[in-house]
Amino acid sequence: MRRSLVLLLAAVLSLPPGAALAWGASGHRLIGRAAVRALPPELPAFLRTAEAAEAVGELSREPARSKGAGRAHDLDRDPGHFVDVSDDGTVLGGPALAALPPTRQDYETALRAAGSDSWKAGYLPYSIVDRWQQLAQDFAYWRVLRAAELNPAWRAHRAWFRADRLRREAQILQVTGELSHFVADGSQPLHVTVHYNGWGDLPNPAGYTKAKVHALFEGQLVRTSVRAAEVAAHMAPLQRCGCPIEARTAAYLAETNRRVLPLYALEKAGGLAPGDPRGPAFAAVQLGRGAAELRDLIAEAWAFSATQAVGWKPVSPVDVAAGRVDPFSALYGSD
Repeated sequence: MRRSLVLLLAAVLSLPPGAALAWGASGHRLIGRAAVRALPPELPAFLRTAEAAEAVGELSREPARSKGAGRAHDLDRDPGHFVDVSDDGTVLGGPALAALPPTRQDYETALRAAGSDSWKAGYLPYSIVDRWQQLAQDFAYWRVLRAAELNPAWRAHRAWFRADRLRREAQILQVTGELSHFVADGSQPLHVTVHYNGWGDLPNPAGYTKAKVHALFEGQLVRTSVRAAEVAAHMAPLQRCGCPIEARTAAYLAETNRRVLPLYALEKAGGLAPGDPRGPAFAAVQLGRGAAELRDLIAEAWAFSATQAVGWKPVSPVDVAAGRVDPFSALYGSD
């Protein structure tokens, strides 16, 4: 049994970044739960409950738990968990992290011009943006459905509006969990660097370790040594960017990338050794950053959703709330 466990650990430590479970189950739960517990009061009540925090914490693990569904599934999705930022700030010599193309298609074109592609380089920024955009749209549908459900002029379809709202609430929890996972990946420095599991064969004047440190840092260290209260204590106050989601995501990942050298310096100084408090303290700070960013992105998705038109032909939450448009045909479908 002991030999089997050793072999299993060795296999985990040798995994490429896309195959790793960034932060492990414990870290993802901590971030998802902490973010939902800290949501501001303007968010819908169903999302600010203890049950919702628990659900998002569990659902945040799904993008990793789905691994193994099949070769096509894994090869396409695994690179969505990381982005290999080189020491010069570019993604493998292609676009700069600070100036990423607006879409993954454009990103792929830029990487191919540099001799790489998004499967090698990872596409974590686009995973975050994609799930945020989906969440904002889901919130817009919820706004329309809730307003329609409460309007007595449209009572003939009230049962359908309510049922669809409840379906949308379940979907919002699912998408929030998925967003949680990728935002959490983005707070783990080893998911935002070419030095993702040891320094590798790149120039190394500081003599940083080439050992497999990825899973040791994000997994067992967090599970045994970081508590929810510590993560919450490291969450900054709510910050509204007032900028496009693409710009906010790039800035967030760039800040995480700046933590790569301090993490390797910490390892060199013995800070990741069992019992040393510096490793858990470093992890708690990064987990707190992830939880704060997730809380902020959920709040910004909610605010943005007020301007989103949904359905076909599209209706706006403002018009439905004002009673100017019955949204039933747009939502139910008129074919």
